[in-house]
Amino acid sequence: MKRDDEYYMQLALRLALKAKGKTSPNPLVGALVVKGDKIIGQGFHAKAGSAHAEIIALDQAGNKAKRATLYVTLEPCAHTGKTPPCVNRIIQSGVREVVVGMIDPNPLNNGKGIMLLKQSNIKVKVGILADKLEKINEGFVKYITTGFPFVTVKVGQSLDGRIATYCGDSKWITSDKSRAFVHRIRKDYDAIMVGVNTVLRDNPRLNAWFSGKQPIKQPIKVIVDSNLSTPENANIFANNSQVIIITLPSRPGQETDNRKRLFEKAKVIEVKEKSGQINLRDALRKLSRLKIANIIVEGGGTLIGSLFDEKLVDKVLFFISPKIIGGKDAVSSVMGKGVKRVDQAIKLRDIKFKHFAEELLVEASIK
Repeated sequence: MKRDDEYYMQLALRLALKAKGKTSPNPLVGALVVKGDKIIGQGFHAKAGSAHAEIIALDQAGNKAKRATLYVTLEPCAHTGKTPPCVNRIIQSGVREVVVGMIDPNPLNNGKGIMLLKQSNIKVKVGILADKLEKINEGFVKYITTGFPFVTVKVGQSLDGRIATYCGDSKWITSDKSRAFVHRIRKDYDAIMVGVNTVLRDNPRLNAWFSGKQPIKQPIKVIVDSNLSTPENANIFANNSQVIIITLPSRPGQETDNRKRLFEKAKVIEVKEKSGQINLRDALRKLSRLKIANIIVEGGGTLIGSLFDEKLVDKVLFFISPKIIGGKDAVSSVMGKGVKRVDQAIKLRDIKFKHFAEELLVEASIK
C-alpha cells in the first residue's frame, strides 16, 4: 500500500478507535509522528482529562520530531482545558508539517489551532479522511455544537413491528446473539435510557456484559418516569449502579415512602412538562449538562415514539426477528403521535444491514 497521507491518517484513525467508548465527552483522537516514511511516535487519547494523542506521539518521538510530519485525526486544541493547548507543544517540537483529519467542531477551537500553526510557519493540510473521522466522532460533534446528546434508538421487534404481545410478554423476541451484541455496544454509550413501563414490565438490569478479569465501563441508567413509580427494589439499582430518574416536579399529596427512597437511591432530575408528559427536549438538555454526550434508548414504544415525534433521534438500530405476533393491542416498537401522511415519514440514510442467525439488523442515521 502506498504510504501517503491517507495511509498514515488511516493508521491514526485505528489508534483513535482503541479508546472507543472511553473518552466521552471528549472525541476519539489518534496521532502519528512520521519522518522519512518511518513512524517515530504514536498515541491516542485514552480518556477525558488524560494526555492528548499528539502530545503522547511527540513524547515518543522526542528530539527526532524536528522536521518530521505530525498526523492527527482532529485539529490540535488552542485553548486550555484540563490540559494545556496542544498547539504550543507542536510548535515547540519543531515539526515541519501537520496533517489534520478534521477541523475541531468545538467553538472554543474550530480553526484556531490551524491558524496558530500556520502563523508559526508550519505547513498544514486539512481534510484527510474527514468523512470517516466525522462519523466515528458523530456523538461528540452533536454534543459540542448543539448542547444535546447524540441519541441512538435500539429496538428488538417482530416482523410486524411488535415488541410485546397484548399480554405484555416480550421474552424473548430476539435471539441470544442479538442480545449479546447489544450488551457489547452498551459500553460505548454514556447512558442507556428506558421508560418506566419497561422497568415495571421487564425489570431489566440494563448492564453491559463483560468477559475477562477487567470489568468494562457501565452506562448510566436513565429512567423516564413522570410519576416516580419506579420500584425501589428494581434490578436497575443492583450493584450500586448509577441511576438517573427523569420526572416532573412534585405536586401536593405526591410524597410517598417510595418517592422519598428514590431520591436517596438515584439522582432525580425534574424537568418541564409538555402536554402533561415529560418534556424530552428539556430532559436531554439537562442530561447534556451532566456531560452525558451519547445515549442509547431501548424502550418502550411510547418513549421511542415520543423521541421520534420531537425529532430527537439521530440513529437507529432495529433488530427484526422472523416472528409474527399480531393483535391490535400488541405493543408496537414506535408509538407516539406518528405522522399524518406517508410523505412525512422519517427517512433514513447510510443504511447498513447485518445478519444475526435468522435476524436482520438495520442500522441507519436519520436524514
